[in-house]
Amino acid sequence: MPLPPSSNYLTDNEDLQWHLEHSVAWEEIVRLLERDFTLPDGPGSVATAREQYLAIFEEVGRFVANEVAPRAERLDAEGTRLEDGKVVVSDATREIFEQLEGMGLHGLTLPRELGGMNCPLVLYFALGEMISRADCGTMTHFSFFGGIAQCLLAYAAKEGAVTLKDGQVQETRFRAAIEQIGRGEAWGAMVLTEPDAGSDLGAIRCRAVQGPDGTWRLTGEKIFITSGHGQWQIVLARTSDPAPGESGLAGLSLFLVPRVLERDGQEVENVRVTKVEHKLGHASSATVSLLYEDSEAELIGKLGQGFELMLLLMNNARVAVGFEALGVCEAAFRMASDYASKRVTMGKPIKDHELVADVLQDMDTTIRGIRALCFEAVNHVELTHRLDARLRLDPPADPAEKAELERRLARHKRKGREITPLLKYLASEKAVELSRMNMQLHGGMGYIHETGADRLLRDALVLPVYEGTSQIQALMALKDLLGGVIKDPTRFVKRAAAARVSATVTRGLDRAFHQAEVKLYQSVEAILARILGTKVQREWSAMRQGDLLGRLDYLQRKFLRAWDAKHDFAHGLVHAERVTRMLCDLHVAKVLLRQGKEHPERMIHAKRWIGRMIPRITALALEVQSSDLDDLIERAGVEAEEHAAV
Repeated sequence: MPLPPSSNYLTDNEDLQWHLEHSVAWEEIVRLLERDFTLPDGPGSVATAREQYLAIFEEVGRFVANEVAPRAERLDAEGTRLEDGKVVVSDATREIFEQLEGMGLHGLTLPRELGGMNCPLVLYFALGEMISRADCGTMTHFSFFGGIAQCLLAYAAKEGAVTLKDGQVQETRFRAAIEQIGRGEAWGAMVLTEPDAGSDLGAIRCRAVQGPDGTWRLTGEKIFITSGHGQWQIVLARTSDPAPGESGLAGLSLFLVPRVLERDGQEVENVRVTKVEHKLGHASSATVSLLYEDSEAELIGKLGQGFELMLLLMNNARVAVGFEALGVCEAAFRMASDYASKRVTMGKPIKDHELVADVLQDMDTTIRGIRALCFEAVNHVELTHRLDARLRLDPPADPAEKAELERRLARHKRKGREITPLLKYLASEKAVELSRMNMQLHGGMGYIHETGADRLLRDALVLPVYEGTSQIQALMALKDLLGGVIKDPTRFVKRAAAARVSATVTRGLDRAFHQAEVKLYQSVEAILARILGTKVQREWSAMRQGDLLGRLDYLQRKFLRAWDAKHDFAHGLVHAERVTRMLCDLHVAKVLLRQGKEHPERMIHAKRWIGRMIPRITALALEVQSSDLDDLIERAGVEAEEHAAV
């Protein structure tokens, strides 16, 4: 059974259309992108630009509905394979990407002078929802065209290797690669993972050595590389070993490695593809192992800057995964709704049975909440990128104007950092949950290949794993939260007090929201009490050793000032996912409430989200505040010390 039929994945989705109309900061984004409409061949107004963007959306919506979705089962069945060292894709995949190339979509966000369309990043991300709704693997491979080209341009700008004239790029490092990708003639890859070095990038062993002629050469093995048979590979490799006490991330540098070199008119293999993985899902996207054997490479940025630079690519990829997961959620909901309207039991369609109706409404509410968070995130990510580019490449001469741009950049960067791990966590976890529920609503038929329910679930299962697992996203969110409290406890106390007052004096949905917010603050307070209690006890015991002057000096200069994330925050880290789920719920609720106040017809979505959120947050808060995991934490600490000693 194919996906439910549609003629256009944009026009059949009123919620997506609403967000494109109301949620994107078009005025600010387009003016930055088009240099206040001074660029040649560009739109003359925000309205004209939006008309052009909508035309692209509608064309892609039509394409994915009529060309990608009907091929979804073929894409899943035929997959990819390795023959004579070459990755071979299915005819269905080849047909789709030939059409994408013909549409010029790989250069969507690149400047016009580099052969692109100069469209906002929001188009690239939002198109990802529609493509992923049709086939997740196709979206995955698609992202390694424009995403890599845009990142190379950002790296060049960060190096100061981009020359502008009248707002247009005259020259840039990596130009040949950027333009080749934009034309669809090549794609790239993000190359991090090694055996025993997945989430722990500090364990990377792939080594880069610079020869007497200045050429860098890489040696090592990389595994689980999505679209790793691409020509332009951005590779994280070790250029030096960390000094004693340094993080394993020290000494990592970033390189651009061409898979194939041209010498004397002949193509020479620079990187060898050794394996194509047989995966549970994403069959239309190749995941490969790569072998670097004295492979020629170009250093990106500075030595030792590898992890910092890779974060730029990874953070954008996490937002892309949010939209990708949203597409899977949308497909699962539509498949479930379609089946539930046709399957009759006990005298009526199962969609009319109360239990199933509740499940379908929950799925719909979840999707609307994720989409709201997606567009909230992409606004901050887009404006961070545009403001940073403006300040690096074409800063205003007026100091006051420059300072204002810097202030705006700092705000959007902070908000983007705050929301990105929440979006990645929520969207990917819900993609699995909704795909699983779609299979459940199909009953026994859901376990049969012909329904397609199994494909959606298999595709969803990797989303909480790649681009940083859900647990890593949770740790990032919690560390930022607790770090902010430790850095500025007064601000935290004021915000907690304000939430308590609002939970008393407000009414309706506002009151319900603030009551839930209070439960988050209570949970954070409980975690901090445990952290501080343990740290005070540990430091007090340490101070009791030594002479009186030494203890007094410690009290004055060091007590509670030095924090060890691995040990001091253990009582918080154990609750990282619980707190992150609460943060996700509250962030979505805040966005939906704001939208409902501005557009009253949307308040129903805030009401449904908050109604379902309250019992979730209440239960999570009880777990955080009542769970006594001291034994677990202490045991883990002892085992870690024993392991380190060995």
